[in-house]
Amino acid sequence: MTLKASTGLRDKLLVTDCLKAIMDGGKINIYGGAVPATADDALGSATLLCAITLNSTGTGITFDTTAVNGVLAKTPSEVWSGVNVASGTATFYRHVAAGDTGALSTTQPRIQGEIGTAGKEINLSSVNLVAGQTRPLDYYSVSIPTL
Repeated sequence: MTLKASTGLRDKLLVTDCLKAIMDGGKINIYGGAVPATADDALGSATLLCAITLNSTGTGITFDTTAVNGVLAKTPSEVWSGVNVASGTATFYRHVAAGDTGALSTTQPRIQGEIGTAGKEINLSSVNLVAGQTRPLDYYSVSIPTL
């Protein structure tokens, strides 16, 4: 799977704002279950396992102030983490703006990718999440390929 951008994110990037401005203040939701075909699709029967926020507080996360060679990474000084709300196997994530409900939408800005232990958009030491444990996310970036 490759990184998937929602219609809402692509439209905003083309007309309104930059990726950092659009996604700053959002969160990364980690899910178990079937991966939706597009970032526009509803979550279906996927189970929310963890919401990654600033220090597990529910406060939105932010990207760094500079991009390097087409890559925008998490703010280095921020601790991105979440407390697992359910146990399960992490299969995919959505980086969403505040207030996104996960319903079908062509206006919500979203980034969707797979989760694994290697070769995925987010790689974790283990994809088996246990309710009540804190899940850090030390590395995260989004890149724009060379055209």
